[in-house]
Amino acid sequence: MSKRIALVGMPNTGKSTLFNRLTGAGAKVGNWPGLTVELLSAKLLLGDSMVELVDLPGLHNLHGFSEDERVARHFIETQPVNGLLVVLNATQLERQLALVLQLKALGLPMLLALNMADEAASRGIRIQLDTLSEKLGLPICLVSAKHGHGVPELRQALTAWLHRHPDLATAQARVLAEDDNIEHTLDTLLAQTVHVPPVLSPSHTDRLDSLLLHPWLGLPLFFLIMLTVFQVVYGLGAPLQDGFGWLLDAVKTRWLAPAIAGLPAWAISFLLEGLYDGIGTVMTFLPIIVVFFLAMAVVEDSGYLARAAFLMDALMSRMGLDGRAFVLQLMGFGCNVPAMMGARVIRSRAQRILTMMTIPFSLCSARLQVFLFFTTAVFSPRAAPWVLFSLYVISFAVTFLTAWIWRGRARHGADPLLMELPPYRLPTLSVLTRQSLRESGHFLRQAGGFIILGVALVWFLTHFPLDAAPASPATLAGRLASLMEPIFSPLGIDQLLSIALLFGFVAKEVVIGALAVIYGAGGDQLSGILAQRLDWIQAYSFMLFTLVYTPCLSALATLRREAGGSRYMWASLVWSLGIAWLLSFAFYQTARALTQ
Repeated sequence: MSKRIALVGMPNTGKSTLFNRLTGAGAKVGNWPGLTVELLSAKLLLGDSMVELVDLPGLHNLHGFSEDERVARHFIETQPVNGLLVVLNATQLERQLALVLQLKALGLPMLLALNMADEAASRGIRIQLDTLSEKLGLPICLVSAKHGHGVPELRQALTAWLHRHPDLATAQARVLAEDDNIEHTLDTLLAQTVHVPPVLSPSHTDRLDSLLLHPWLGLPLFFLIMLTVFQVVYGLGAPLQDGFGWLLDAVKTRWLAPAIAGLPAWAISFLLEGLYDGIGTVMTFLPIIVVFFLAMAVVEDSGYLARAAFLMDALMSRMGLDGRAFVLQLMGFGCNVPAMMGARVIRSRAQRILTMMTIPFSLCSARLQVFLFFTTAVFSPRAAPWVLFSLYVISFAVTFLTAWIWRGRARHGADPLLMELPPYRLPTLSVLTRQSLRESGHFLRQAGGFIILGVALVWFLTHFPLDAAPASPATLAGRLASLMEPIFSPLGIDQLLSIALLFGFVAKEVVIGALAVIYGAGGDQLSGILAQRLDWIQAYSFMLFTLVYTPCLSALATLRREAGGSRYMWASLVWSLGIAWLLSFAFYQTARALTQ
């Protein structure tokens, strides 16, 4: 008979980190509340039993009505389990034991894991574990999921606990105890089992928050931190990119080209100038993307992103949104699709849809590699981080403009933001490495198929008919570019660049690969060609358009599914195209007029 354990807990208790420790699975680990939305599960061997461990979304209580709380409650009430593994933050038991009492009323077997035990000890919090276990009638383990302390003991306790509860069961369908009774029981329980010093000494978290959450300095410091991230990305990533590009060029000239020298000319062109240059040029940015995700993982796992949501809440509320929407914008730095799905944590439908309408303006990793290529090719090393930083600022500005214009009913349906700010933590190298590699691997898995198909189609369009000069007006691509010239010429975007933008409608990951095929060059050669053909005004106009114009097909499909219809998908498509054209037009024409 199959066995199943549900992992339950409030947001920001380290539940997903413990899930990863126990199973080795790649659950998303983020240091702000409400990140886990999907039902994650993995197999776990306990003794001689293979057990399915299901990581439920975080919930504050069983009476919540946000999307993630509904999912967790529905699973507990309807799915048979052997029991619940409940994760609590050992430094906040006065807030979290009420959930334990609610869950206990369901009649399911339970085991408690008091996480962050190391932080509780450092704050002078002492927990009488045996007394607490006796009063609750539940087995309890102290753990530190971040460092792995107590996890082997937890596995042993789970094995013994599972032997005592071998059968699947469902929650009892009865009304939970009244809130007053729970509150009284909670006060009595805390008084008997938990000792908290009368005055906790000011921690490093309090001292940092006095600066980073300052009413006037908070936002400037946030943007300064993000600028520092971009400086680190260029400082560490650029040399790695150059080395990777040199390696790919060496493979091409020394081994690949001689190996296929006997093939027909069109086949050699397709394999070298099409597939290899197109895919290879994209792959040269993998080191920079890894460094970017590593830097963002530091900001995320340190606890700072939750503060960013807090800082932006007042501004977002004027647009019918709240700080959660800003956190989702930051999540969109990796990929817009999971950020859109994360909008389920927002209770108001109007707010949720408006949030999903703004997320596609986040500068995702697919756009990032386009901008990294252009800034490196056209701008100086000193100016490049500032150019990239300006694009991030513009992405936020377009997000705010979109929210303000489309706010409508969402402004009246906005709920106050309730969020626990986690203490600052020093991220561990192993967690950062896993998270960076996981995000980079996700980018490759998502982009791989699009890139291969895209560069193959671009080669066909730029080389057919075969007797025409590649990418000339006589090719299919040339004819198509001529049709689009009246649209893109006022933006300073030439015909060849417009072809790459056309394929960017499908996926932004294809843009750089398409340019490599169009110009018949990869890596440093393509950078040199673009530096000769474009000045900084044309390059920046192209990047502005790429930043704002239509979400990728995956993002549009997600918006259609999450919004329950095509109306908002088409609205997002038309709006993003329109504002992209107007923004690039205004910049290009103004910059040209000022520089003449």
